[in-house]
Amino acid sequence: MRSTQCSFARRLDGQRQSARSLRIRYLARRRLNIAQIFNLPYRRIAFCGSARIPACRHFRSPADCKSAIQQTASLRHWVGTARRAVRAAFSGAARKSENAVSPKAVPPAPARAGASRRDVPTNLCGDKFFPYLVNWRDMRGAFGLARLLLAFVVWLSANPSHSAFAAVDSPEPLPGTQPLLIPGDIASNMVAGVDRFLLRKLDESVEKRAKFWKRDFSSDEAYTKSLETNRARLARILGVRERRIPFDGPEAVAAALGSVGIGAGTDYTVYAVRWPVFGDVHAEGLLLEPKGPAFRMDPALLKRYGLLPPNAPAANVRIPVNIIAIPDADQTPEQIVGLAEGVPPESRFARRLAESGCRVLIPTLISRGMGQRKVEHTDRGSGLSNREFLYRSAFELGRHLIGYEVQKVLAAVDWLDRERSTNAAPIANRQSPTANSKIGVIGWGEGGMIALYAAALDTRIDAACVSGYFENRLNIWQEPIDRNVFGLLEQFGDAELASMIAPGPLIVEASKGPEATLPGKGGGAPARLVTPKLEDVRKEFERAQSLIKSLRPAPQFELVVSGDDGTGPYCTPPTLEKFLKALSPGATLAPGRASPKDGRTNFNAQARLARQMHEIDCHNQWLLTESSYVRAEFMKKLDTGALDKYAKSAEWYRQFFYDEVIGRFDDQPLPPNVRSRKAYDTEKWTGYEVVLDVFPDVIAYGVLLLPKDIKPGERRPVVVCQHGLEGRPQDVITGDHRAYHDFAAKLAERGFITFAPQNLYIFTDRFRTLQRKANPLKKTLFSIITPQHQQIVNWLKTLPYVDEKRIAFYGLSYGGKTAMRVPALITDYCLSICSADFNEWVWKNASTRSPYSYVWTGEYEIFEFDLGSTFNYAEMAALIAPRPFMVERGHFDGVAPDETVGYEFAKVRFLYEAKLGLGDRCELEWFAGPHTINGKGTFDFLHKHLNWPKP
Repeated sequence: MRSTQCSFARRLDGQRQSARSLRIRYLARRRLNIAQIFNLPYRRIAFCGSARIPACRHFRSPADCKSAIQQTASLRHWVGTARRAVRAAFSGAARKSENAVSPKAVPPAPARAGASRRDVPTNLCGDKFFPYLVNWRDMRGAFGLARLLLAFVVWLSANPSHSAFAAVDSPEPLPGTQPLLIPGDIASNMVAGVDRFLLRKLDESVEKRAKFWKRDFSSDEAYTKSLETNRARLARILGVRERRIPFDGPEAVAAALGSVGIGAGTDYTVYAVRWPVFGDVHAEGLLLEPKGPAFRMDPALLKRYGLLPPNAPAANVRIPVNIIAIPDADQTPEQIVGLAEGVPPESRFARRLAESGCRVLIPTLISRGMGQRKVEHTDRGSGLSNREFLYRSAFELGRHLIGYEVQKVLAAVDWLDRERSTNAAPIANRQSPTANSKIGVIGWGEGGMIALYAAALDTRIDAACVSGYFENRLNIWQEPIDRNVFGLLEQFGDAELASMIAPGPLIVEASKGPEATLPGKGGGAPARLVTPKLEDVRKEFERAQSLIKSLRPAPQFELVVSGDDGTGPYCTPPTLEKFLKALSPGATLAPGRASPKDGRTNFNAQARLARQMHEIDCHNQWLLTESSYVRAEFMKKLDTGALDKYAKSAEWYRQFFYDEVIGRFDDQPLPPNVRSRKAYDTEKWTGYEVVLDVFPDVIAYGVLLLPKDIKPGERRPVVVCQHGLEGRPQDVITGDHRAYHDFAAKLAERGFITFAPQNLYIFTDRFRTLQRKANPLKKTLFSIITPQHQQIVNWLKTLPYVDEKRIAFYGLSYGGKTAMRVPALITDYCLSICSADFNEWVWKNASTRSPYSYVWTGEYEIFEFDLGSTFNYAEMAALIAPRPFMVERGHFDGVAPDETVGYEFAKVRFLYEAKLGLGDRCELEWFAGPHTINGKGTFDFLHKHLNWPKP
């Protein structure tokens, strides 16, 4: 007896080792690393008593190897189940059938590294198990084997419902589909595939930009005019929309009572100044005013440019040069002058330009400092940089922190341009040279970015210099999120922006740039700033030159390399020299002198920063209060006179929503190539995991539940049941999750066909960086999710038991977010139910006063550009109308307070009942509960509008 049992144990152990070695051998041929080899998941494979591991040590195909791996997993799964039964049998838990061990009662084993807590195997009965590593030594010896077998018999007798536990080796596919053999976690594979797809689209964007440009090289004037459409687009995505306030000159901010200047150099005076920009927003910074006249130009050059009157003495001609010098976000104006420490003397470029006779204006930028604003008495918002804090609200409202700072520069350009126009006086039928003063912009790091955008937008800027910033921007998704511009790379890389500066001069300096790491803790978006690689700078600069090569005369585009590898000091003398000559050919860079002293005794740069942040935040909040009126104006073309007129007028808005807000890929969907495998088998329904192809590397994945009482030729309604953030299809089917309560399975028990898709919002930063990669392409997560759903619906409509006119959508939380967007775009969904998400969405995203706001949370991907001016939830619901629409709302749901839900829903109700006369198609169910599926009024709504009898 003992020898037989020992032989069995040795054979079992040998089979395990054999299969494992075969698996390693096969995977090694595929060049997978050791972690992949030893962490292959064994999911959804039940024990089959007839399964035996092949004795052969070589496989003729990958399918043979997969079969062996599946059988090994089956054996492990069976032993794990038996070991749990052992524990229950010897602890008294299995003494009675009602108290018998159930897999659901087993505490989870520690998940393997990188796995989700929901990444669990599921057998055909739908029960969840956590994989346990088998301790094979426990099986050795007669007592160990007898105990194991006895416990397993006890477990089966106590759980007659699991007598059908045995399953086939290869899970049975849905008729008409191919077997699903994708290894590993399909949700993880799906996210990884979308990541590859988006990275490829980023690379492809460079070549695709040409179609947006219609450059006319016949003359400088024609070239400038041909870019007007591109400038308008750039202004829109940067949020440069406010009308600027004209002013006669900056206002001096007194350093002390009775004083104006705060310091002086040898040839200039330093003033602390502020100037109005728009609304109640001001720019603040420093003004360096030359003491003497501007530098003198060579008379021959004046004659060449037509600026010297025939009889005017050259000695009396002065050409003023005005420069806006922009520091990096983590520098102050004082530092680039030398009034404060923090910038090496050789890089104090504002001072050097002032010493050379230029008037220099220096605006303050919002710093990257952390936690300047946060919710009082909590840590919420402590992980946000100052720039991200202001970016979040602005982005939702169609504005941008970059745009605000560009506006501050352009407001200064307004003043300088007005000044030179006012001072123009005719001399011998020619303008005075004072009417031809020059305006230049120069910046480093974030300042270089602002200088580049400003010069691209405004042709009144005569020359630009960009240091420590210029490159191809394909890694913009890794940079601080306040650089995220929706749709930037669709039309604009740095080369395209440079081409918009032509025919004016541009100096690009490859130098050390700002370097920083934002860890993403405390709610902020993780990011890093690195010095652009010289190779990338060169390639992008050469591409810029190629875009303007047909202009004659050729624009002055120059690349200056600081250091041997482009990582030397920034704003070096050679760069400043070229910049000055681009503005005024006779100019020279003066030798560096001692830095001035700051005469202020109580100056606080942080107080100035706080004022700047407060003004922008207040402007954002004012835009929020105005946004409902802006949306009403936007939607006024909806014709509610008749349903056919309404449908026709709504179509324009639907296309706008898809193209300009959600973002649409122009790729044609692939043939679905449906693969499936049986995953559940209960008394009332059968469940199949299903995978469909959408785009290259992009799949759709979900679980289809089919009631077992479908009659031949019968066509039934379908309810697509969507999980929320970090969820999985299995969560809405089994386990009685506290939010979902198995609503897909319960609807299947009522006779509905249900489909539970896997959405992309899973694996935290993995999916959030998908949004970061999509946004520069004028795309969002829903640019992928929507075609996934379209592919799913298209396939469902081909099934012989599905009524294609009765396919409904029901989603909770992030699934409710999906319920507002996807059915608005996919009209194949005959109704939509939004659970635990509907509220005044723009307010929730943009408010810095409300504790409910996403401004303070870690969902940095949640913000959608310009919803404030276009589509809040009432406007999205208008695109679902006249199809039935319902909201499910728990009074204690922390998503939003009842009053904002009721406020936004009142607009929807007014449209359905008062305007369209369809009050019975629009409902809101309130219930005393939390963030959860209630499954009462919504179930009745489904039965009513899907015309399916209640059980």
